[in-house]
Parts: sequence; C-alpha cells; structure tokens
Amino acid sequence: MRTPLQGGLPPVEAVAGPVVEIACDESGFSGTNLLDPTTPMITHASVDLSADEAAGLIAELRSSDHELKSGPFLRGPRAAEGLRFLLTALRGRALVHLIDKEFFLVTRIVDLLLAEPSYARLTPDQRAVAADLLRAGREAGEVWTEFLAAFAGLVRVKRRPPAGQVIEQFQRAGDALGDRARDVLGDGAWDALGDAGRIRDFVTRLDRDDRSIPPPLEPLLPALAETVLFWSDGRRRVLVTHDEQSALTADRLTRLQQALAVDGVSPLAGLVMVDSRDDPRVQLADLLAGVARRSPRSDDLRPLISPTSLLPQLG
Repeated sequence: MRTPLQGGLPPVEAVAGPVVEIACDESGFSGTNLLDPTTPMITHASVDLSADEAAGLIAELRSSDHELKSGPFLRGPRAAEGLRFLLTALRGRALVHLIDKEFFLVTRIVDLLLAEPSYARLTPDQRAVAADLLRAGREAGEVWTEFLAAFAGLVRVKRRPPAGQVIEQFQRAGDALGDRARDVLGDGAWDALGDAGRIRDFVTRLDRDDRSIPPPLEPLLPALAETVLFWSDGRRRVLVTHDEQSALTADRLTRLQQALAVDGVSPLAGLVMVDSRDDPRVQLADLLAGVARRSPRSDDLRPLISPTSLLPQLG
C-alpha cells in the first residue's frame, strides 16, 4: 500500500483569470547537508506540458531505448542524440532552476542574520553581497568551509548542541575568516554578523518555532518561488503539480504565497502533491532535473536555464 501524500496547498476554489499549470520535480536533494561535495548542486525543473503531451514524449524516448532516469539516460549508447531530442522537444515548455548549495548557504547568512528573515525573494543588493562574500570566502580556503559549517550548525534545529556552544563556534569561525569578509560586508555588517546578542535572539526564535522564519537549510522554497514568478510573468497565476516533498508544507506554502502576492493576489494559485509514478509530466520534470544536475554546461540545456538561477557567476 502507498502511504498518503503529505503537504501541498490545493486551491480552495476554482482559479479565476489566466492560469498556467506546471509540473515540477527536483534532483540533488541531500537534506540539510548542503556541504556534501558529492552533490554540490540541486536542480528544480518544471514543464508546462499536458499529461497527453508528456506521455507522448515519454513513449518516444522509450521507443528509442532511452531510460527515464538521468544516470542511465546520459550513459546510454545514444546519450547525445537522446539529450538533444529531449531538450529540443522541451524548449519553450520547460525551465530548470540551478542552485549552487554553497551559494545558497551564503544567501541564508545575508538574509537571516543581516536582514529580517523573509519568504520573499532576495533583493538585488542582498544577492550581490552574497556573491561577493562567496568569492572572498573561497579565496580564504579551509577557514571558509569551517565558517559555513558553523553557520549550518547554528541554524540547524534538530539535534543541535546547546545554543551557547553553537554561537561560540560560529563566532570563532568568523574571527578566523578575518578581514576578507569584513572587506566585503563593511565594518557595520560584519560586526552585526558577530553580535552574540543578535545571534542568540535569532536562535531563540528558531527554538520557539517562529514560522515567520523560512527554513534556513531548505533551498526548495526559494527555487519554487523563482519558478512560479517565471511562469507567471506578471500576467498569470500558476497552479503547481509537484512530486511529494516534505519541505512543502501547507504552512510554508501559505507564507510563500503571501510573500509573492501583489495587491493581494499571489501568482501561486496552489500546489498539489502527486506520486511521480502517476503523472508523466512529473516524470519528465524529474528526468530534466537529473539531466541538468549531471550536465549543467550542456549547450542544448542553456535555453532552459532560469535566468535567476542561484549560481555565483550570476550573482
């Protein structure tokens, strides 16, 4: 027996006005371990095909002896031909949002500790600061990795050591990082980042389950936000069908819906969970997400890449 699907935010009534339906899945999810060197990127793919169109494309791929899992698909004897066929068929009908996990961690530092935490998208200034901080940090070597690990330990809610211990570890890691980060952030922001009282207040909010704070180590929500904004294009509402994801709870989706709203109307009309085995659109999104994670530099893939992908070179 299958277990009941969890999460989602189905619309409570018929969606009025122009609407686009998309189907989504991700690849590269590694839980809260965002510093795993074996999976440095997570990809979130979406397609706006109908179920019949998706089923037809899957049938064509299978008739050409192509596996529908990205690993075998890219290792097959006709991999290059199959990849070109898939990406050509999806051009203009699909989007892939790429997320460098290390860069995502840095954006969380900027958003959560230097601003008021929000489900809204990063401002251009915040994103630029995060990109500069990442570049400076990578030049610092091992102390940068230790700083990021200390931040992840600070904001991890489950199985976390006492607050005083993780705050001290984060401050020590910041001190070791030294002037490189201070030069990027400026004295005021860097001092705020190391302010024990400010950090303790934030950790206390996490411990009290303050749900106005977006989950600190969950990149799927901002990826979904960018996906919805792309497909909406400021004109349409977006109804999402998504493979089951525990991160996409009704409460979080409601907060994201509100954060994206303009004049009281959100582009996110609702999100319905499905089992990917039952939906060919989600199966294609899964294949596309896996292909993009394994070969993100493919020239054929470039037209499908989200212009707001969270990559350092786009910062």
